[in-house]
This record gives sequence, structure tokens and C-alpha cells, in this order.
Amino acid sequence: MPPRKDPDASASVPAFYGAELRFKREAAGLTLEGLAAGSFRAVSFLSQIERGERRMPSDLAQHVDTKLRTDGFFQRRCEDARKARQGGHAEYFADVAEMERYAETIEDWAPMLVPGLLQTPAYARVIVRAAMPHASDDEVEKKVTARMERVALFGQEKPPEFWVILDESVIRKRVLPAETMAELLDHITEVVEATRSILQIVPETTAAHPFMMGMTRTMTFSDAPPVVYTESLHSGQLIDYPALVKQYRRSYDLLRAVALPPEASRTMVEDAAEDYRNGKQRY
Repeated sequence: MPPRKDPDASASVPAFYGAELRFKREAAGLTLEGLAAGSFRAVSFLSQIERGERRMPSDLAQHVDTKLRTDGFFQRRCEDARKARQGGHAEYFADVAEMERYAETIEDWAPMLVPGLLQTPAYARVIVRAAMPHASDDEVEKKVTARMERVALFGQEKPPEFWVILDESVIRKRVLPAETMAELLDHITEVVEATRSILQIVPETTAAHPFMMGMTRTMTFSDAPPVVYTESLHSGQLIDYPALVKQYRRSYDLLRAVALPPEASRTMVEDAAEDYRNGKQRY
């Protein structure tokens, strides 16, 4: 049996509460299974909370306080942990931003926008401003900074393997001045090459494919079940139900089959960058 990985309680507020949860659970003589019983939450979900990788929702905090007799401790601290985890990210994305640092693999499907891990500050700024037209400049910059800081995960000792599939419209639709769009596309190819990631493009001539819905991400972990994250305009959902995760992963495999090969995809991105530089962009 591999040695147990104890969380570093000093790493963050969620890590502190995760370590405290494990301490109080073990002091009460309960296994993860015993604590999860009756909570309508998976053991793997509770394990990720103990490792500081996911925040504790209020309903689970109430269950834990009742079962461990902790006098409302975890319910009172839920808001603290939520604020600490959220940072510059939308609340519904906070768990994903934390979990991606522990992922073994990340597989993104982006039908409309360049994924955060491949964005430039200029692109992120335009996207955030479009979604939050009434936000102050400080609020926008906070979100842009948080998005740029996520790229640090590629510098970890064991960074996740990254596979990203883009719809061709993502690189063709000009949301920035032409030269800045060219810089964005150059940045995408540079990141993919530097991180040994895989990029594929679904060409606009593809009439139908298995993943015609919104943005989707799958993450796998060495010591936890895989999860799927889906996102719409002002909300996101983490899915860990095994049967549903399996369906999403099958659909992603089918999407790979209809996308262009990596070399052809890279050439398409490079050609699109040149088109922007030469004023020949399509739309």
C-alpha cells in the first residue's frame, strides 16, 4: 500500500480545513465511508475535500458537523474557504482551478473560446470585459491575473498532460485587432510545443460531430476518480457520476476521430496567424 499523502495544512485555507476534517474524522474513529454515509456524497468527493482540492458545500458541512459533533465548526467556515478558493475566478470555477493542479490529464473541448490555459492577457481581458461589461477595471484585471496564474501548473514537477480540441471558428473569429490575434495564435502553438501538449482542430466543414454542445473538460487523477466539467455563460457543473463521466469520455474520443491530426491542426493555426498578419482573415 502506498504511503498516505497528508495535506499541507499551511498551503491554503481549503488545505487547512481539509486537514482539520481528516483529524476530527480520525479522532472520531470514522472511515471516509463512515463519514460519507447518509450525506449523498461520494467517498472520493470527501477525500478530495480532505486533501484541500475541493471546497465543502454547505449541505455537507452540516452533515459533517452533525456526525462529528463539531458544534457548527465546518458550517461557520464554509464561507471562509469559499472566498479563499474563489480568488479571481468565478465561484463555479473555483474547484476546477484548484483541481487542475492535481490532475494527471486535462482534456479540453472549446467550441467558442480559447481555453484559459492558452489565453493571452489581451484575449482574456476582452473576454472578461465582454462577459462583465459593468465591472470595474480592477475587477477585470483581478480575473485576468487569476487566469494567467493558472499556466504555472505546466511548471510543476509533474505537470498534467494537456489535450485540447478547438473548433475552427475559435481561431477564425477576430475578437482582437488582427496583429493581436496573430500573437494569440502564436502563443497557442508555443504553449502546445513547450508543454508537449496535443492540439486538434475540428474544421468548419464538419457537418456534425459527437460534441456539439458547450465547453467541456475532463480531468483524471492518480488517486481519485475522473471528473467532467461543463460550462455555460454564468454557470458551470462538475460531474463525477461514473456512468456519466464514462459517456463524456467516449464522446471526447469520438471527437478526436473527427478532428484534424495534430500536425495538420498546428499548420492551420500557423496559417491563420499569417492571415491575420497579412490582412487576409476570413471573418
